[in-house]
Amino acid sequence: MSDRLNESSLSLVERLSRIFLETPQSSQELIEVLQESEKRELLDMDALNMIEGVMQVSEIQVRDIMIPRSHMVVLEEDTAYEDMLPVVNESGHSRFPVIGESRDDIEGVLLAKDLLRYVDEDLRKEFDIKDVLRKAVFVPESKRLNVLLKEFRTSRNHMAMVIDEYGGVAGLVTIEDVLEQIVGEIDDEHDIEDVGNIRRLGVNRYSVKALTPIEEFNAFFESSFSEEECDTLAGMLMKHLGHMPKRGEAITINHYLFKILSADSRRIKHVQLTILPDAENKEFIKK
Repeated sequence: MSDRLNESSLSLVERLSRIFLETPQSSQELIEVLQESEKRELLDMDALNMIEGVMQVSEIQVRDIMIPRSHMVVLEEDTAYEDMLPVVNESGHSRFPVIGESRDDIEGVLLAKDLLRYVDEDLRKEFDIKDVLRKAVFVPESKRLNVLLKEFRTSRNHMAMVIDEYGGVAGLVTIEDVLEQIVGEIDDEHDIEDVGNIRRLGVNRYSVKALTPIEEFNAFFESSFSEEECDTLAGMLMKHLGHMPKRGEAITINHYLFKILSADSRRIKHVQLTILPDAENKEFIKK
């Protein structure tokens, strides 16, 4: 009984120190130690998930979480002040890329708060979007999230434009997107509209919520996965893998390459899907 009392009186740091007396030899061993700590109730599940997120964020690239260019909410540089307000209000965003002739022509970034100074009609006559534009930050698709987060903190920027290998704009990424990989989804009153389970990232590449029903997946991709064996994409992936997959783990089923984008020790959250060429006719399944 006294041993139990002594154990319960130890601080969290002291209890963790006992666990780490045998130094893990790899990040995977460290995660396993942490998972065992959660089972012993030395860590709660939320803390474990965040620690795992911090450790694994260096393995994720910007391309894995970016908002694709087709989904970017942008403002054209010649848009009148009155026409900007509905876009800002309906989107609920605080930052907007401002473009010239196309989405590859990024002139800068507009902060919604910078429009407030022109609420007065007299000042509005002097409005010129170039006077309030902030310099846009550009990052490659391959940049690791831990490096990007450090750059965000250093520069105090909250959004960056993502550039592909040809110099074109592939999408954008925000500091919120990065933090969600650590703390989980950050929902606000505007996220309720984002109810889609499947989001296109690029040519034959998609972000899919793990709880997407197999029926919905089949309908979207014209596939024929069994709806009787599993109800959701997560269930199907765990069935094929035979275990709970870790973030970054990948598996190919038929012509579909599934990569786990977000997961904790108990469930899969998001999956990146790449549709591979058909082995017979060399054509992509989903155009």
